[in-house]
Amino acid sequence: MSVAALPMYDFAELRWATDALWAAIAARVPGAPAHLERARDLHDIWTDPDLLLAQTCGYPFVTSLAGKVALVATPRYRAEGCHGFLYRSALVVRAGDGAACLAHLRGRRCAVNSAHSQSGMNALRAEIAKLAGPPGPFFADVAITGGHAASVSAVACGDADVAAIDCVTWAHLQRFRPDATRRLRVLGWTASSPGLPLVTSISTDARMIRTLVQALNEVAVDPGLAGVRCELLLDGFDVTPAGAYQAILPAASGEHLLQAPGIQYP
Repeated sequence: MSVAALPMYDFAELRWATDALWAAIAARVPGAPAHLERARDLHDIWTDPDLLLAQTCGYPFVTSLAGKVALVATPRYRAEGCHGFLYRSALVVRAGDGAACLAHLRGRRCAVNSAHSQSGMNALRAEIAKLAGPPGPFFADVAITGGHAASVSAVACGDADVAAIDCVTWAHLQRFRPDATRRLRVLGWTASSPGLPLVTSISTDARMIRTLVQALNEVAVDPGLAGVRCELLLDGFDVTPAGAYQAILPAASGEHLLQAPGIQYP
């Protein structure tokens, strides 16, 4: 049995489109499962030896998943902050916050979706590392919220002052959670990094990887899926060199900048 999952932008409002995209991919890949896995822990899915295809985050791809998965392709999305297979994070604060730049938030409170996130943690850490200042943590408090939508809510309701939100997620949240997003403004953007990769088990053979890439390329231009791609903000797929993701790693040298009690970063 093979395993597949597309969890990274799996909003309830988009599940019909995600399922339709997967059905089209599965129809082109022999042995592909009929349904996406949604019940299991993500790390268990990503490290399953039967993994056929799943989307993960760039940071675990080069850290905890290194040597355990193989890169298949990187999706391209149509959202502000995306450029080809690259994407950025929006640094969001409340609309009425007087901060004019990230440096003005020193000593404030930060919401982070996950300690393992490129868009919500590592990209923000890289921006903070550029700022001169005293040694030690940049923020007075860092809270792990469990998801970008929860981070947006934390900032909107005043439980945190800033969060870094994946630009594709931010675009979707503006559509699906307008009550929260219109209470915020984008203070700035992080640097670009390769987008969320599609991976397979390290044991998947080269022929199957070629089949997966061909299937992805076909669904990217299938006219019958135009509405699905529009709903998912999906523009296509690039076969990205795995080495492109190594650029993510230098930010990890600033781990102390986002330190908070009880939080362990990879």
